Amino acid sequence: MTIDSLYNNIDKNNFYVGRISQVYRDSSIAQVENLSLLSHRKIMDESLIPNSINYLVVIDSVRGIFLGEVFQSKVFSSENLHDSINHGKPETIFPEINIDIIGLMTHQDKKFMLPEFLTVGITDKVYLANKYVLQIYMDSIETNKSSENSLPPFATYLNMNNAAVSLKPSTLFNHHLFIVGATNSGKSTSALSILDKVITEKKKALIIDPTGEYVDSFSSQEVKKLNLGKDTTISPGEISMQQWSMLFETNSNTQSAVLAEAIQSLRYQQKNGKTTFLKKSDENIVQIQQQLASVTKADTDFNISLLPEQIAAESVTEDTRRGIYTSDTFRANINSYLVQKVTYQFRNTNFLTFFSHNKQMYNLLDEIKTFIHSPNTSLYINTSTLGATEGIGGMIIDLICNFIIAQDNISPFVFFIDEVHRYTKSQYSENEFHNGLTLVAREGRKKGIFLFLTTQNPQDVSPILLGQVGTLLVHRLTHNDEIRSIQNHLDDYSIRQIKKLNQGESILTGVNLLQNIFIHVTKCTRKQANDTPML
Repeated sequence: MTIDSLYNNIDKNNFYVGRISQVYRDSSIAQVENLSLLSHRKIMDESLIPNSINYLVVIDSVRGIFLGEVFQSKVFSSENLHDSINHGKPETIFPEINIDIIGLMTHQDKKFMLPEFLTVGITDKVYLANKYVLQIYMDSIETNKSSENSLPPFATYLNMNNAAVSLKPSTLFNHHLFIVGATNSGKSTSALSILDKVITEKKKALIIDPTGEYVDSFSSQEVKKLNLGKDTTISPGEISMQQWSMLFETNSNTQSAVLAEAIQSLRYQQKNGKTTFLKKSDENIVQIQQQLASVTKADTDFNISLLPEQIAAESVTEDTRRGIYTSDTFRANINSYLVQKVTYQFRNTNFLTFFSHNKQMYNLLDEIKTFIHSPNTSLYINTSTLGATEGIGGMIIDLICNFIIAQDNISPFVFFIDEVHRYTKSQYSENEFHNGLTLVAREGRKKGIFLFLTTQNPQDVSPILLGQVGTLLVHRLTHNDEIRSIQNHLDDYSIRQIKKLNQGESILTGVNLLQNIFIHVTKCTRKQANDTPML
């Protein structure tokens, strides 16, 4: 494509501003012919305001047509400048504009591509971008060349006359998508708007909702809905020991070991069809150890309701002289804190219902397995019915992540997790909760698992997980530490604008985009339980 083909309806000289006078590695400077060329002009139905910044220009070069963004305009202050302005002679003033080169379209191309190491040359002519150039730019914003259809528009450009933003699913998701933003910045609205387009276009989605905010957003015909503890259960035998420790938020001292011993004892009782806990006090040491050694890897199920009593029963010490276990008051006092934490979880009536083997209800892992192998289906999991504690949320996420990453022949899907900061480090643990989530971020893309996460504070997310994310939708953030945690994904200008974003406005940055874009997300019509009450 040539420069003349971009201005075929109007003479391109009406858009001319000057020539390139300086070229640097990170930017270029154009010498404007005179100050009058930077004045506001209206050409047919186009209104041009070149005396500001953040507008696009094209540079006609021997290598092709470069696309640039003006980030600085200046005139040199002098006595001659003031005299020329006072005497109405702007043609004697020669401003300069600094240009950031963001794209290149060769004579054989019809879209702008990343310029890589190529840049403009001295004396190349600079023209203001017209509507046709802006349309080509918007069509070129995606750098991936996949042939898939774009999703319906979910936002509008802030600096492109409110043109619609319509991107391909791979542009948003194939390097994972992360939405960050402070409370009431529009984060949840953006998430639902994108999910709306995914579901409408019959793309697969696995939705984890910790607050119940999206429970009425999708119909039962669009997604299958599971409510943990109400209509969905999981067998205790399917939970690993590490996940049990995560669930009950054991400390790094002895609580994990005591919990493991208690579960081992209950597995023995379940294996032998007994409905009580295993008493150890005043029992023969060798006999008890032989009984527990008979538990195999296949004997995983147990009655979780007996866990507090069994933990208390583990408060014994070995009397080697008599060969029996005896009660230990010191251990009982230590274990009492763990008993309290377990009992506290059991006060949630849905908790015991969820960790049961009820064949009349859905099995969580069976439903997930059916989902990941079925095309054009979506699954919604409401975890709010189990409470909002970090332990159970982190355990469920870890369980699901480790389960799906072990599957083969997965039908590709979007894995949406709202408020992911709920599943991060606990005050009782030295380890991050979302080891499974990090594993999915690293290995899931190869299997067709694409993460879609939201959080209020990116600081609460593991740096390892955040480092695997290639696309960010950044809403307003006010804390410097929060902004600093995502600064590697943004340029200096975008970082300075984060605190200035209004509700619903955001910066979309990603490895599949020609450059960062400023957008306003369009609120979809689906119901969402996130309205702020009025005082």
